[in-house]
Amino acid sequence: MNKEQTLTEPLSKQGIELSDQQIAKFMKYYEMLIETNKVMNLTAITDYEEVCIKHFADSLSIVRSFDISGNQDIRILDIGTGAGFPGIPLKIAYPEIHITLLDSLTKRIRFLDNVIDTLDLNDTGSITTVDMRAEDYVREPGIRESYDLTVSRAVANLRVLSEYALPYVRTGGSFISYKGDNAPEETAEAENAISILGGEITEVNAFTLPGSDITRNLICIKKTRPTPDKYPRKAGLPNKKPL
Repeated sequence: MNKEQTLTEPLSKQGIELSDQQIAKFMKYYEMLIETNKVMNLTAITDYEEVCIKHFADSLSIVRSFDISGNQDIRILDIGTGAGFPGIPLKIAYPEIHITLLDSLTKRIRFLDNVIDTLDLNDTGSITTVDMRAEDYVREPGIRESYDLTVSRAVANLRVLSEYALPYVRTGGSFISYKGDNAPEETAEAENAISILGGEITEVNAFTLPGSDITRNLICIKKTRPTPDKYPRKAGLPNKKPL
């Protein structure tokens, strides 16, 4: 299997087909990720095939639960984006979307700005980066409850992630959390917190990541009513004292 097929095969199994230009952007993104990873801790996964499956295909697995292709003018927030997952793969595959990448580490944001410029990801739709904590950015004018969809592959517990994510989502919008095989336990523990924050779990989509034996879960949460103004609590509290 050549490098192009290594990238496209796990995506094709999820119904995602890429143009030659999109394939070239994914390959350039991989090169930039690996090169920068030599001087900055971006990812423990560096093998090309593993990155294609565990980062690229995993990021795009959201199509199993949400029709991105039919909603390309939506506003999306990627919380705790890190090295750009899932936000950068989503923007490459679906260029029309409007997406914000949120991370609290300035060095990572500088890397993402370089990726965005190099790959010309603002050519269609829009992509912006924000160097702030999730508890703080939501207090900026016009930001609270302004997004159609929030996503996160962050490692925080779902109770904590929900407090970060749901205040950003408009009523009727969604928060989708990417989780591993511990999702059923986390979902059960987070139900009360999600309800307090104005959300409702609508689906826990379990699947095996294409090209691997890795169990993944997409936890889909619908925003049914506004989040009380006191959430999220000040920096550090959601983690120290989860709802």
